[in-house]
Amino acid sequence: MEGTNSTYLVEYEINPDTMAVLPIEIGNNTCSRVLEVEGEYVVTMKPTEIVDRSCRYFGSSLKGRQEGTREIMGVTHKAPIIVEASNKIFLFPTASPTKQECAWLSHNYVSDCKFSLHEETTVIFTNKQAIQLQISKGSFQNQLHRTAQLRTIVTNRMDKPNKRINFVINPQSNDNLPNKTGI
Repeated sequence: MEGTNSTYLVEYEINPDTMAVLPIEIGNNTCSRVLEVEGEYVVTMKPTEIVDRSCRYFGSSLKGRQEGTREIMGVTHKAPIIVEASNKIFLFPTASPTKQECAWLSHNYVSDCKFSLHEETTVIFTNKQAIQLQISKGSFQNQLHRTAQLRTIVTNRMDKPNKRINFVINPQSNDNLPNKTGI
């Protein structure tokens, strides 16, 4: 595996340290190369199988998460997803999840990117590790933007209950509230 020492796994669940789930061919099988902040794994599952398994671990499925994104933002194709909101695990696909070349990237770890003329993108993660993907500049930027939008919407929704609780605990003046007696 390109000179790296990878640990081989039969199954894997995405966690807060997961940066990317990339497709690789081993023999006649599509498997996954999983990049974490401080390690790398080769997993015998396809990338989309890992994403679906991880969504199920957190109580949904890939299809359910895609439907949630469609409901929140109206995105139907190559939808970014929330794997687990409280740990801020938001992923986006680089192609249709039905295609073998689809990789999944964690929005949280994408630090920078460089684009070539041949629809190739170099993604630089927060730990300075870089990978090359077959995705155009426009498509990559669109996926990054959509995922940022999803994160913002979901984070704001998660913060709203705390604002309501704070109002109940520390109510402002009652002077501006309507009089219930109508007087």
